[in-house]
Amino acid sequence: MIPEAFDYHVPKTLAEALRLLGQFGGEAKVLAGGHSLVPLMKLRLAAPKHVIDIGRIAELRYIREDNGKIQIGALATHFELESSEVLKKKCPLLPETAKEIGDVQVRNKGTLGGSLAHADPAADWPAAVLSLDGEIKASSTRGERWIPARDFIQGVFTTSLKPDEILTAVRVPALPLGGGDGYLKLHHPASGFAIVGVAVRMVLGAKGTVDQVSVGLTGVGPKAYRAGGVEKSLLGKPPSAKRIEEAAAQAAEGIEANSDLYASAEYRAHLARVYTRRALEKALERASPK
Repeated sequence: MIPEAFDYHVPKTLAEALRLLGQFGGEAKVLAGGHSLVPLMKLRLAAPKHVIDIGRIAELRYIREDNGKIQIGALATHFELESSEVLKKKCPLLPETAKEIGDVQVRNKGTLGGSLAHADPAADWPAAVLSLDGEIKASSTRGERWIPARDFIQGVFTTSLKPDEILTAVRVPALPLGGGDGYLKLHHPASGFAIVGVAVRMVLGAKGTVDQVSVGLTGVGPKAYRAGGVEKSLLGKPPSAKRIEEAAAQAAEGIEANSDLYASAEYRAHLARVYTRRALEKALERASPK
């Protein structure tokens, strides 16, 4: 299907893009890699009167470390995160997540910011950014603000971005001493999205107990979420195989699991438990006492 007619804008700077978005408000949509917006427009599920293509704004494409934090521009592609030497050393969860996304074409064009702003319930990045206690930068002509990842995704395809704001950066902590990361995913055979995806960061203390653990899940419910029950069951305790299995059993606790032609709600909840256990084991294997 052909999209409805629209005006196409190609700003060269972030300031110009923000000015256009402020001018057109709810009649405009921001285009980055195009994997989310373009299909919606072709299906007439989105019909913006103005499309603001930010894909050529160089200032939004970077990966850098600063004082133990990793900051990534919104236009960094999945492949750029997958292949980044900085991330492989400082935050390996992100490259591991990136390589699980779509196919080569998708990873070369799709962007971190575009994926997060779209807030697909089965997207990979929300689980990873949640598990890292990340922050998302929203910019407008009024200024900038950092939004905790926990508060950013509010529901199916819904975020806390305001109509005149653009997601411009993501900030996450580097892997601390004694830490291990892990991401595991069951791919939908047609779309490549996550039927279940689990991101884990685990940090062991000097005595081998769990000093820090965070578990983010995607694909299970209407939005990505942190598995608080799993985390609470492990925090401050030695991570034995039995304890990990018991903790992982709470992975879908309190969640109304999605159900579709491929996976029922019961099956998804089961997969959440299985993949959480495996992801915890993977992170533990990579962690070491401080």
